[in-house]
Amino acid sequence: MNSVKFVIITHVSHVYKNNEYLGYSPYVQEMNIWLKYVDEVIIVAPLRNREITPIDISYQHDRINFKVVPDFSFINLKNIITSIFKLPVIFWKIFWAMKEADHIHLRCPGNMGLIGCFVQILFPNKIKTAKYAGNWDSKNKQPWSYQMQKWILNNTFLTRNMKVLVYGYWENQSKNTKSFFTATYSELEKTNVEKADFTNGTKVVFVGSLVSGKNPLYAIKLIERLVTAGYNVTLDLYGDGVERDSLEGYIKMYKLHEYIVIKGNQNREALKAAYQKSHFVILPSKSEGWPKAIAEGMFWGCIPIATKVSCVPYMLDFGKRGTLLDLNLDKDTEQIGDLIMNQRAYLEKSKIAMKWSRNFTTDVFEKEIEKLLIK
Repeated sequence: MNSVKFVIITHVSHVYKNNEYLGYSPYVQEMNIWLKYVDEVIIVAPLRNREITPIDISYQHDRINFKVVPDFSFINLKNIITSIFKLPVIFWKIFWAMKEADHIHLRCPGNMGLIGCFVQILFPNKIKTAKYAGNWDSKNKQPWSYQMQKWILNNTFLTRNMKVLVYGYWENQSKNTKSFFTATYSELEKTNVEKADFTNGTKVVFVGSLVSGKNPLYAIKLIERLVTAGYNVTLDLYGDGVERDSLEGYIKMYKLHEYIVIKGNQNREALKAAYQKSHFVILPSKSEGWPKAIAEGMFWGCIPIATKVSCVPYMLDFGKRGTLLDLNLDKDTEQIGDLIMNQRAYLEKSKIAMKWSRNFTTDVFEKEIEKLLIK
C-alpha cells in the first residue's frame, strides 16, 4: 500500500502543550479515527496560546506537520479589514499544503473551509473528502459563506474527485455527496441501561455550547414551565459559552437553582455518566448537522427532545423515537408532560431510541472511513 500524506484544513482552534497538539475533543476524537489510515498528517489551522480545557484532547499520530494560520472573520468592518491582509497568507499556506498532500480533507462549514473550497479547485486530480458538519438542507436559511461552500462542494465541474460527507438524505444532490453519520461510543460500550422510574424525579440533560444558536434559554424556560405545572423535573446543562452569564442570571432571578444547574464544560466520562442517569436529552437548536448530544443521549436510553432542523426529524423517526419541539412552551410542556405521566410509553420510546443509536458506533464509523481512505 502506498504511503498517504493527509492534509486537514480546519477552523478549529488548537493549542500546543507538552509536544502535543490538542483541540475540541469531538472533532479530534473523530480525526484520530481517520489518522489510523494515513502515514503523515499536515494540519492547517489556527493555534492559540491558551490553557487546556476539559474538552481538549490530543491527536494520536507521530508524524504531524502543523501549519499555523491566523483566525479571521467577516463579522464587522474591523474584522473585514484585518482579514483582507490575512487572506493572502492563508491562501498561500493552504495551497502549498494541498500541493504536498496525497489526500485533501476539508472541515466545513467554517471560514477555513470556505478558503479550502476555493483552493481545492486547483487540484482536480487529488483525492478529496469534505466533512460538512452543518445543515445540508438547501431550504434552510444560512449565512452566505455556508451557502457558497455547499454550492462549490456540490458542483461536479469545480469540485472533482471529492466525497462530501453530509448528514441526512436530500433531493437533487450531485455524485459528490454521500450521506453519512458520526459516532462517539464503541461496540464494547454497549452496556445495559435501566432507566429509573420517575418516582424520585425526572432528569433532563442539555449538552452543547451555551450560545444563542443552541437555544439553551428555551430549554431552561421549558423546565421552568414543567416545574410550574407540578412536575418534579431537573435540568443539568453541560457546556460553556457567551450566554452563560445571562443564563445564570435568569436562573437566579426566577429562583430556579433547585431545579436547574449549569455544570460547564466536562470531559467524556462525565457526560457519559450524565446521559446514563438522565431520562431526557434536550437540544432546542436553531440549526444543526448531526447533533452528537442527541445521538449520545439516545445511546444511553435518553429520549431526545429536539427541534425539527436538518436531519433531526430522521434521527427521531419523526417523533417515534423522540419528541420534536414546536418551540411553543404550552405545546412542548404538554408533549413532555404526557410522557412523564406514562411510564410505559416512556420506556418503550427509550428502548427504540437506544436501539437505533447503537447502530452508529465508532467501529462502524471506522469501517466507513477506511473505505474512503484505502483505495
